[in-house]
Amino acid sequence: MIEYFAIFPPIVAFIIAFLFGKQLGDKMVELITCAGVITAAFCSCALFVDVVLGSDPRTVTVMNWISSGTLVADWALRMDQLAVVMMCVVTIVSSCVHVYSTAYMHEDKSLARFMSYLSLFTFAMLMLVTADNLIQLFFGWEGVGVASYLLIGFWNHKDSANAAAIKAFLVNRVGDFGLALGIFACFMLFDSVQFDVLFANAEALKDARFNFFGFDLPALTTTCLLLFIGAMGKSAQLGLHTWLPDAMEGPTPVSALIHAATMVTAGVFLVARMSPVFEYAPDALMVVCIVGACTAFVAATIGLTQFDIKRVIAYSTMSQLGYMFFALGVSAYGAAIFHLMTHAFFKALLFLGAGSVIHALHHEQDMRNMGGVWKKIPATYVMMWIGSLALCGVPFFAGYYSKDIILESAFADHTSFGMFAYWMGIMAAFMTAFYSGRLLFMTFHGKPRMDHHTFDHAHESPPAMLTPLVILTVGALFAGALGYEGFVGGSRAGGHETETHVTQELEVEHTIEAPVLKEQDHGLELNRFMFWGDSIKVLPENDTVEGAHHVPEWVKLLPTFAGVLGLFLSWLFYSRYTGLPAKVVSTFKGIHALFFRKWYFDEAYDVVFVKNALRAGVLFWKSDKNIVDGVGPDGVAARSLNIGTALRKFQTGYVFHYAFVMLVGVIGFISWFFYKFGGV
Repeated sequence: MIEYFAIFPPIVAFIIAFLFGKQLGDKMVELITCAGVITAAFCSCALFVDVVLGSDPRTVTVMNWISSGTLVADWALRMDQLAVVMMCVVTIVSSCVHVYSTAYMHEDKSLARFMSYLSLFTFAMLMLVTADNLIQLFFGWEGVGVASYLLIGFWNHKDSANAAAIKAFLVNRVGDFGLALGIFACFMLFDSVQFDVLFANAEALKDARFNFFGFDLPALTTTCLLLFIGAMGKSAQLGLHTWLPDAMEGPTPVSALIHAATMVTAGVFLVARMSPVFEYAPDALMVVCIVGACTAFVAATIGLTQFDIKRVIAYSTMSQLGYMFFALGVSAYGAAIFHLMTHAFFKALLFLGAGSVIHALHHEQDMRNMGGVWKKIPATYVMMWIGSLALCGVPFFAGYYSKDIILESAFADHTSFGMFAYWMGIMAAFMTAFYSGRLLFMTFHGKPRMDHHTFDHAHESPPAMLTPLVILTVGALFAGALGYEGFVGGSRAGGHETETHVTQELEVEHTIEAPVLKEQDHGLELNRFMFWGDSIKVLPENDTVEGAHHVPEWVKLLPTFAGVLGLFLSWLFYSRYTGLPAKVVSTFKGIHALFFRKWYFDEAYDVVFVKNALRAGVLFWKSDKNIVDGVGPDGVAARSLNIGTALRKFQTGYVFHYAFVMLVGVIGFISWFFYKFGGV
């Protein structure tokens, strides 16, 4: 029963708030929607204890759904370790966003509709992460897309919000088309869409080939690449990322919900869920790694130059998603989900903290019009520093543990693309620290750059906004240290055991799938093999997380050095010597323009796709008007009118005119008769 209470309260809250919001009033809607998602959060945490710590994964069938020939897809809730980790992250962050929204959006006349959309979004994400088959996952996937469209365009009186919502919807459709093809390919290969069937037969089909658009291609690699295209769209990887910064047009709680723990992490979850298939498609993993590394680097360069406080954090999200994907690409699935979890806390903290700043400064979002407000909003100031330090990977905040294990895993992969990802990640780590410090110094330090009225009336946010920030701050401080051993710990904490030795020890104890605590030299430890159970599969030769614990010391220290150096330089540029940024921009105008214009992706897409689509639309419209309509209904109608006009001339009322027409008709009939039958 607890499984149902972990999934369905948000959808019940959505239905009540959406249909009866006006009758119930804003306060009652706030209570219902917040209660629904908080209930789901508590039940998800209880399931975490039961499934992960108690070693009790299970699948609960809700109803029989599709049964057509060999295509069988039930609506079932897959409650394994990966699913419950995602459920906890989604519901905890969503609960914070719900409570925060009650204060942030309290003046909005459509508050009930907004709260209902948040609950719908949460339910769709829970549907996605608990899916037991690809079709159910696809429905949750599309549900998240629809809810994000509604939330991004919530302020539909703004043209920019409408355009951003449409852009997000369309760009994601490109990725979703790839995902749909991947699902079709899975059914063709495995004759099933059930995860258990796919995972059990992946190894047997690792050498299979099929015909795809006339090409003879490796089946598993092609299928995994198609699934990855879907992940690229939802998780804003390079090429399908342009919707992400524009999504900032939605209210700030939407930005936190979409960019922290839900929509954008769906692609990471998909690849991790399909790890038993991806493990037998090494070429697909290589593509995942390279795309992720490039995304991390490019997004970080753009974040260096933006001035909208929410867009800086948005590009940070895109960069951190790149880290998660290149971790997946080197088979460090546990590290990717670990960073997903820690990132959810500190990124939601940063977005909601930015919302607190915007709230204090009367909806000002341009950092050039901020400065010197730390005394006005000291609580927000402290928590924004904590979130930023976690993002920068400073010891011993949450991001330090998860980001470093990703970089170490990439190095431990000992492949050219793994090494490429490591160095791209190091450069991205330096830039992340620099633009995080830039955001803090421009926003909170220095002299106020806004008008006196705005500065004088700046004030700290109400408790309903600060309380969620405190909860997320706790996660940003401690989630990394608490989760490290279970998510990505070595064979022995602080030791140098080999994986073979651990596997033998586990086999002797018969606990390879049981997440029990066992006594070792360093105390009680939850081994990661026990933590994840069968929810993630890594081939022994691909276990880069194990190798990450044995890389050279400089490999472990370099990310921290890059982060500290980035923060120090940001202090020099934006606090100590404030004239330096202008000098650097004037010296490197071309590079700055490239970064500031977002590598010209939007301009290129506008030229290649948007304008050509408009030209094609105009062409087809004219063809439809001049050819189809001209020859078809309009043409027939015009000819009928012409004939009618000609015949009307004979309707004069004179008998001799009618006699003449009759005579012509008789002659015509006789002529036709003799022509047709004259030879008989």
